[in-house]
Amino acid sequence: MRKRSKFVSVIDDDESVREALPDLLRSFGLSVEAFPSAGAFLGSQALETSDGIILDVAMPGMTGPELQRELRRRNLRFPIIFVTAFADEMVRARLISDGAVGCLFKPFSDDELQNALRLASLVT
Repeated sequence: MRKRSKFVSVIDDDESVREALPDLLRSFGLSVEAFPSAGAFLGSQALETSDGIILDVAMPGMTGPELQRELRRRNLRFPIIFVTAFADEMVRARLISDGAVGCLFKPFSDDELQNALRLASLVT
């Protein structure tokens, strides 16, 4: 019997990330859906089916950290890996202390992403 592949939601307002990152994640054996905003994700069925989230920090409307707090408020807990173009170690430390599995600075390597996915138990 074949195992179901893990399902990851990518939430990023940058269209190039929403196009490229899912292809990379699929190459790791994951199922993926990409969303342009936190609101689009919250209004989708992926809210109930995601095994993990890759989430941009800075987005128009609801930011990544605000979405993290909203998910916690709704008692929805799954691994979150933040991605950001702003390399700030203090922000990274705060996001991780608030429960994120990791925070990758763009551009990040395939290996950095895979390591974060392992920490989130999304790949072996």
